Amino acid sequence: MHDDAASRYRSVSRQLHDIAKPMRVLSRLNWPGHIREDFLAGGASSLPSPTYEPFDATDTLAAVEAARSELEPGSVVDDWLVRECDAIEATARMLASVGTADFHEYSARLYGSPTRPLPYDPATPLDLANRIHTALDELATSKLLPQPIRDQTALDVVSTLEPAVRDHFGEQAPEILIVDELSANAVASTSRIKVRRDARFTRKDALQLLNHEAHIHVATGLNGRAQTEIPILAIGHPGTTRTQEGLAVYAEYLSGTLGLDRLRRLADRIVAVQLAADGADFIEVFRWFRERSADDEQAFESTRRIFRGAPIGGGAPFTKDCAYLSGFLSVATFVRAAFNAGRADTVALLFSGKLDLWSVAALAELRDAGLVNPARFLPPWASDPSWVLTHLTLSTFQAGIDLDVVTEHIAELLEQVPAVDIVAGARFRAEAT
Repeated sequence: MHDDAASRYRSVSRQLHDIAKPMRVLSRLNWPGHIREDFLAGGASSLPSPTYEPFDATDTLAAVEAARSELEPGSVVDDWLVRECDAIEATARMLASVGTADFHEYSARLYGSPTRPLPYDPATPLDLANRIHTALDELATSKLLPQPIRDQTALDVVSTLEPAVRDHFGEQAPEILIVDELSANAVASTSRIKVRRDARFTRKDALQLLNHEAHIHVATGLNGRAQTEIPILAIGHPGTTRTQEGLAVYAEYLSGTLGLDRLRRLADRIVAVQLAADGADFIEVFRWFRERSADDEQAFESTRRIFRGAPIGGGAPFTKDCAYLSGFLSVATFVRAAFNAGRADTVALLFSGKLDLWSVAALAELRDAGLVNPARFLPPWASDPSWVLTHLTLSTFQAGIDLDVVTEHIAELLEQVPAVDIVAGARFRAEAT
């Protein structure tokens, strides 16, 4: 890599870092707590009326254009930085169009939508969500679906997380806070993990949060901060969300902490986004969630996620909740395909910072040129190359098996076999210990 190219990449990356850092999308779209209180106190019969601070995109768009003018499209790294420019520009335009149909269009461009196919494959997030619901319905009908027991408080979760993050991150461990207002049960930044005070959790949830929030979101933030030559990798913006959330759900899956209740909630959010896209208003989506939630507060929070920044009357939702399963499918498919192509060496690049999946080729060049450092913090499962390669060897081979043919024969074999009560078995084992 020539010195002038390296200098250009440093310059543009620094500019984009400084442009993206202050935008803070979710903070700008946040609703104060009294909106929930007023909505529920009124019998959930009147549409809420959130207000947002206006966002003037003029200076941001001019700064992005100045950065873009330094690039020379045609090389892998330049093309990646062009895509970063495009994503940051779309983010600014989305924030400037809050409350309108344009907000939804930019949101779908950045986060995806329920019916948008994956790259190189016709599968959609809505396909997966519907398949999850079908599977869970079949399990419930067969009485094989365990009911989640939410007997853990925020304090219980924090008592599990604190020693685990101290052990993993040392002096750079994030602060863990219990807070009153969050749009999710927990969220993470590079320096903090916040847990909602009134949320209730299952015993597995703490480990799920450890793998999702700490081992991915905190880790990629810290790894990105260490990329002093290419500082845009320290900034998570909507253009990186699908990969970041997808990688985090993939971490839950590989660590065995992605429970059925969590999977159902991720699927519910996608279906609800589609309901809103098809015209359902806030009250209609709230009522749909109320039938699937532990209480009205949880149903409200799930609905609020989809209507942040969006028209309350429906038709143009905020689509961030599509990013979790869409990102999971993309990350899992990419990892398997890279391994199948003989390029498992590139998988570790996914932890280099806050990045989009398709930046891996550019990061490989930048790493080769000494401009990107190896990731210091990796999730435990990714720290063991032997385990990763074993998993990929087996999962890649299994993916080629024609499951329809096998299912037909297995179904015939088990047709007259009585059902086994696995829920009772699990309860027996728990009582025995």
